[in-house]
Amino acid sequence: MASQHWQLLPEYRQCASVFSSLDAIFRLDGERITGDRISNVIRVEHEGIRYYVKRYSVAGKGLRRFFGKPRIQSEWENLLWFASHGIATAPIVAYGMETTFGLFRRGALITQEIPSTSDLARLARNNDARLTNRHRVRHISQQVADAMRTMHSNGFIHNDFKWRNLLVDDHDRLFLIDCPLGAFWRSKLFEYRVLKEFATLDRVARYKLSNTQRLHFYLQYAGKTRLAAEDKAFIRKLARRRERRVSSFARE
Repeated sequence: MASQHWQLLPEYRQCASVFSSLDAIFRLDGERITGDRISNVIRVEHEGIRYYVKRYSVAGKGLRRFFGKPRIQSEWENLLWFASHGIATAPIVAYGMETTFGLFRRGALITQEIPSTSDLARLARNNDARLTNRHRVRHISQQVADAMRTMHSNGFIHNDFKWRNLLVDDHDRLFLIDCPLGAFWRSKLFEYRVLKEFATLDRVARYKLSNTQRLHFYLQYAGKTRLAAEDKAFIRKLARRRERRVSSFARE
């Protein structure tokens, strides 16, 4: 037996003619952005505004195809959680999925485009002037630190906290996007994930930012002006993790 849930947010009623149902979403044509065997993303325009349409035909990778929460559901729930906790993200327009006998069949998420934005990874590749201006770096890093602290203080781990998933606009305002892997963790597993989250960010930061800027980011996250003993211990763990990764790569 098939079951379908589709939610168009009330503030986007003007889009009902385009995003009225899951059937309509899977009939849409638009500019192809990405695509693989699990999902694809297209960009469509309606009344002068552009929207990103992410469509899933598989629940996820590995066992997630058959067990647990479908990836698309995690993504819309995480973006809604961001918004409810004051973390800027792409505005959600509509979301939903269809199941057959309790098994995932298809699902979709629509977000409104955030104008004049670029992800931090692209800024790094292009040697953007924003990354050489210490005042702008400090302003952006403060927003990243604030978002990260909000997530972690609630036990939430992004699990894909890469520069490519952090957007900034022309006014250096930060937005978090693309979070299908985010989840809540506890105890030692949470501590490990926090360390991994910092390591993920630092993969690009150590080539594009100074050591002083990287240290200042940690202080922004911790809400401190000086490192305490526990902070130094955390940074040493982060350094050892990086050294192990470099050593492992060299052996390969």
